[in-house]
Order: sequence, then C-alpha cells, then structure tokens
Amino acid sequence: MVYANRAGLGIRLAASFLDFVILATIIASGIYLVTGSFSFSFANGIAWQSIYTLYLMVIPIIWSGYVIGKRMCHIQVKRVDQGNVTLSNMFMREIVGYYLIGTLTLGVSILVSAGMIIFREDKRGIHDFVGGTYVARH
Repeated sequence: MVYANRAGLGIRLAASFLDFVILATIIASGIYLVTGSFSFSFANGIAWQSIYTLYLMVIPIIWSGYVIGKRMCHIQVKRVDQGNVTLSNMFMREIVGYYLIGTLTLGVSILVSAGMIIFREDKRGIHDFVGGTYVARH
C-alpha cells in the first residue's frame, strides 16, 4: 500500500505549535480585556489543558478533520476508512491515546509515537491506532 500523502512528524509539530500560539494568544488577549494584565501563565494549568484538549477533540469534527494549525499546514486528521472523524475517533485519539496512555506511561508513549511517525511507512503513532485515524497531507 502506498502512503505518499501521510504527514510526518515535522509538519505535525509545526501545526501543533501554531495551534498553541494562536489559541494561547486569543485566551491571553481575552484575559487582558477582563483583568488588564497580559500573561501566558494560565497555559500551565488544568483549565488550559482541558480547553486545549476540548479544542483538539471538537473542532476536527466540525471542520472535517482540521484545527487551525493543521489547516495552515495543509494537513488533516482522517479516519482509516476515509470517513470524517467522529466524536468517538477524537475521544479515543486525544483522551485515551494522548492523555491517558501518555500519563500512565509517564510520557514514554509520546516518544514512542514520535518514533513511529518518523519510522513507520504509514506515519501513524499510538494515538492514531487508538483513534482509528491518520494525518494526511494536502
């Protein structure tokens, strides 16, 4: 099977970085409007992690596999059967595949996933297998 359209680790990291910067700037600007103080210290708390994870779960369902960073980098989360991602796919991918397994393995699974994305022909990490997804380039 040919996996020519699969997104590698570098472009995925770039998309994640863009998502973080854009979402954090929007939230920090909102906090500034309310409190008069501009800070990114909120990004270290559980509220930020919850908002960010919810964003990564819900927006791809609404926006056909894209979040802002992925759209800017021309990559998209897809189901392995080529259908649009569902809440079940994204829950398994983000909550179970990233957060739960990442926490239980003290982050080792994240490093293993990075290696899988680099070295596997299909460019799928643990979270992709758990969620039944892959990331395509366009």
